[in-house]
Amino acid sequence: MGLDQGWVTAVPGLSRTAQLKALGNGVIPTQAEAALRLLLTRATTDQARQVAA
Repeated sequence: MGLDQGWVTAVPGLSRTAQLKALGNGVIPTQAEAALRLLLTRATTDQARQVAA
């Protein structure tokens, strides 16, 4: 998922169920980065089009 080894599994006292829940509720960092880059590109492209119009 792009997380460092042991990110969840090295947490003392965290059950397997809790580990899976923590991972399931998270956003994959690389996916989040890609989404933000896409949104930023679209926003700046839209702004440039509005200024040119």
